[in-house]
Amino acid sequence: MSGATESEQHLKVIVADDQAAIREPLAAVLGMAEGIEVVAAAADGTQVLAAVATAAVDVVLMDLRMPVMDGIETTRRLSEEHPQIAVVVLTTFADDDSILAALGAGARGYLTKNAGRQDIIRAIRAAAAGQAVLDREVQNRLLATARARPTATAQPSPLPQDLTSREREVLTLIGKGLPNRAIAEKLFISEATVKTHINNLFAKADIRDRADAVRRAIAAGLA
Repeated sequence: MSGATESEQHLKVIVADDQAAIREPLAAVLGMAEGIEVVAAAADGTQVLAAVATAAVDVVLMDLRMPVMDGIETTRRLSEEHPQIAVVVLTTFADDDSILAALGAGARGYLTKNAGRQDIIRAIRAAAAGQAVLDREVQNRLLATARARPTATAQPSPLPQDLTSREREVLTLIGKGLPNRAIAEKLFISEATVKTHINNLFAKADIRDRADAVRRAIAAGLA
């Protein structure tokens, strides 16, 4: 999907939440967004896995606390069995354990349920394009956690010498918890240009996702 423009994307999405009062309205709202088709609404992880076994799916919008099979285990199963499917977590929980467990299981995005409709839609589209999306609260918690653990046993690799000055600026701002839009405003460039710098930066420095970028920025003394 990464080669398609936003208007050309047609993304097939599963909404997973055990509360019908959240799941059904969310599925209805997303289904009205241009280029998004909600192909299933699931009440637990087993329903998600059953749905992806019978339909082409691009993104799963995943709650964490669900009965039968929770969001962490479901994300792990999807990462192992259907790695082409992106998972965006949407949850009320923004504690360190939940965030790290979800990202460790393979989630590409992490939003809290304070996120607005447009934030969720942007996260779905970005995840389908291979980009990591973390809301501001989650980024700040990762930043605080990384700073509180400066003596981790596995030290990140040093940054490559061929990073441009602009790529270093972008990494610095990611490390400070800024989302792409704020980075664009700070550097007086477009959000699309920010995404290009991030893609180049991630490729050069072998950065896996935004959480990894925060850790690398801190280790390099940039944040």
